[in-house]
Parts: sequence; C-alpha cells; structure tokens
Amino acid sequence: MKVLVIGANGKVGRHVARTLQESDHEPVAMVRDTDQVPWFEEQGIKTVLGNLESNFEEAFYGIDGVIFAAGSGPHTGPDKTIIIDQEGAIKSIELAEQFGVSRFIMLSSMNADKPEQYPAMKHYLFAKHRADDYLRKSRLNYTIIRPGGLTNEEGTGKVRLEESIPEGGTIPRADVAKVLVYLLSVPRAEFKSFDLIRGTDELGEVLAY
Repeated sequence: MKVLVIGANGKVGRHVARTLQESDHEPVAMVRDTDQVPWFEEQGIKTVLGNLESNFEEAFYGIDGVIFAAGSGPHTGPDKTIIIDQEGAIKSIELAEQFGVSRFIMLSSMNADKPEQYPAMKHYLFAKHRADDYLRKSRLNYTIIRPGGLTNEEGTGKVRLEESIPEGGTIPRADVAKVLVYLLSVPRAEFKSFDLIRGTDELGEVLAY
C-alpha cells in the first residue's frame, strides 16, 4: 500500500515514515518546506510538498492509504489549532474520499471523545473531536487512535489498545507510530476508535483474534 503520511516532519510523523519504510508499505512523506526534504531522502523515503493551510491536493495522486499525524503543536494558539488539527484534517478526509483512498488512520488524542470535561485543553480537544466525528461520518474505511501522554522513550512494542481507557496513561511516540502502521492491515480495527497507552500486549497480537 502506498501510504501518505500527513504531518511527516512531526515527532510522531517521522517515526511513522520510518516504520512504514521498514514494512511492506511504501511511505510518501508530506512536508511543508523543501528544507524538510533532505532528512527523508537520507532515509530513502519519497516526499511530496503540501501545506495544510493551502492547497495540497497533488499529494494524494496515486495514494492508497493515509496516516494523518499532523498537529499544530502545544505552543500555538487556538487559531492555528483550528486550522491544522480540525480544518486540515477535514480537508484531508475530503481529499481521501475524492481520490478513492482505501484506508485512513487518524492520530487523535485521548479525551477527544469528551472535550467538554477538560476546559484547560478545550480548543485542542474540540478540534480533534470535530475532525474525528467528520471522519466517522465519511465514506472512508477509518481507524481513530487516541493516545495518552506522548514520551520520547524508546518503544517497547507492547501496548494497551481499548475502546476506552478511563484512567489514562502514557506511551512512547515510537510505539504510537508502530500501532498506526500495524492497524493499516488489521480488519478488526476498521471503522473503530481506540484509546492507546503503554501496556503488556505484544503489538502483533492486538486485535488479531
């Protein structure tokens, strides 16, 4: 599967691109600027220029699957969050429908299903919530992943993936990337949403039965 990674230059996105490169899939990293291209070229990963704040239709040519891992970042204001995390995601969903993409994996956030309960993160979680809801109502074969707190620790390949994990938790970005790529080819993940934290389940056994 030829997979477009939206937000490829982000902390999770780079892990996703590398994980795809090591799998049976072919990654295409969507980056905003030409100065972001060399890192991917050094990894042998194809790139395409695309900006979520403008027109990025050309990035979808020949694409079979999408992993949306873009985010405005923790230091931006509500306006940028709406533009990237909500409207950028919605536009990506629309283009995926337009181009007949067969699989769409959305990187969301834990608690995006109940944003009103977290006023300190209200604008961020509502943006994620609206994007997730738009995806569920689309014609796409989707999976939504809502990870807990992201860390830069080395991945273990062991996770806990459930429809709801009320107590929360954390997970290395590397393991998030592995889950996003793994679920591209897992039928039991289709048309579903999951919370994700570190755990004891081997990734290859998750949703396998």
